[in-house]
Amino acid sequence: MPIQALIPNGGGRVEVASIAEPRPAPDEALVAVRAFSINRGETFLLERPRNGWRPGKDVAGVVIASAADGGGPAAGERVVGHPVGGGWSQRVAVATDRLTPLPDRLSFTDAAALPLAGLTALRLTRTTGPLAGRRVLMTGASGGVGHFFVQLAAAQGALVTAVVASAQRGLRLLGLGAARVITDLAEADERYDVAIESVGGDVTGEVWSRLADHGLLVWLGQASRVAPTLDFFDWRGGFPATLRKFSYEDSEFTVAEDLATLVRLAASGRLHTEVTTERDWADTNAVIDALLSREVRGNAVLTIPDPSKEASAP
Repeated sequence: MPIQALIPNGGGRVEVASIAEPRPAPDEALVAVRAFSINRGETFLLERPRNGWRPGKDVAGVVIASAADGGGPAAGERVVGHPVGGGWSQRVAVATDRLTPLPDRLSFTDAAALPLAGLTALRLTRTTGPLAGRRVLMTGASGGVGHFFVQLAAAQGALVTAVVASAQRGLRLLGLGAARVITDLAEADERYDVAIESVGGDVTGEVWSRLADHGLLVWLGQASRVAPTLDFFDWRGGFPATLRKFSYEDSEFTVAEDLATLVRLAASGRLHTEVTTERDWADTNAVIDALLSREVRGNAVLTIPDPSKEASAP
């Protein structure tokens, strides 16, 4: 039976299309999507989409067909998942090692904000090593990753300085545990044991120069879309220092295992999602525009109505 999905239109946005229902592999469950989160990286990929690629890596919904191999959540269970793609649709097939059950006390909207941003933040805390008492500098901190990382790092006892575009975008970070929020790297007047850098361009070199002796710079992207510039002969920073290129997909834990950790923390109130934009999926293009113009702080989540409830409505 055909389903509705959002597919790239070739111009950096999406359009509604009728596609065939996914045919899950033996280790995949079929999930009816109730909410999905949009990530900035996906908006960039929409500009030059690969042939056959469909966006959608963060989803929450209900299993309507469990995996044929008997693994993973059962039919009828609420779940959150991180498929490799295709999640901006009414249904998606998700490998069971990228899917975890969702307790009733956690909404689909909050759960959909967890996967990519939450996995990135959680795995960053493993990359940095123990953070208790360490001074941490984080650029581009007002997005979903920043909100989760600040909480996880502060819970370990880190002193996090968050760099954001405006004071207003950083207010919530103070409430979540940041020791300091600044809007200009010139205000970063300390030496930092750890720096998390995701802006690129000249910012990367400026962050590098602020490391303490034996400091660590973790590079995870270039939101400015400008390649980072870094002069290793710039001796303003600590010595020696380490540069680490980060990929959130590099982990000794499966996605399902780490999603279960994030769900447990969120359901117990120890990890807060920051969903500042929640819209019906008919408004996806408007939300993409808002993300690209940096109007969204935290996470943006789109919801998909339950067709069975719509059909039964008077």
